[in-house]
Amino acid sequence: MEAINVTPAVWGKQICATLKLALGSGLLLILIICMLSVFMPQSALAQDKNQVVRIAKLRIDSAQLDNYMAALKEHAETAVRVEPGVLTLYAVAEKNDPTRITVFEIYADAAAYQAHLQTPHFKKYKSTTKDMVKSLELVETVPIVLAAKPRL
Repeated sequence: MEAINVTPAVWGKQICATLKLALGSGLLLILIICMLSVFMPQSALAQDKNQVVRIAKLRIDSAQLDNYMAALKEHAETAVRVEPGVLTLYAVAEKNDPTRITVFEIYADAAAYQAHLQTPHFKKYKSTTKDMVKSLELVETVPIVLAAKPRL
């Protein structure tokens, strides 16, 4: 079988499609498993050992949920667009409790993550949402496999 080179943007779209399927069934556990075990070409696996992969679990004030989602969307889209070291930022809300947000983040390495924390868009996101976030749990992870099929 021939290895296919896939950019993060392409495999990210495939992960999004898989996540939408998992969310449609309302199974958050399936969502997390999909995020951590979707298929990617073998050539991309070598990159995983230096990547920083984090999961942020947030609880948002229900009265400010729409404002929070808008701020998160602006932040994530900007980070992925302008920061080469931000490989993935996926945010999902639990179907039965949309105030529970899970963000799956992949950075090229620790330096990319530290640089991300210093960007104007990250600082704006943090200051804008500080009174909207009721709780935040950051989970450090060790990537096992980060894989995706190429978009056909």
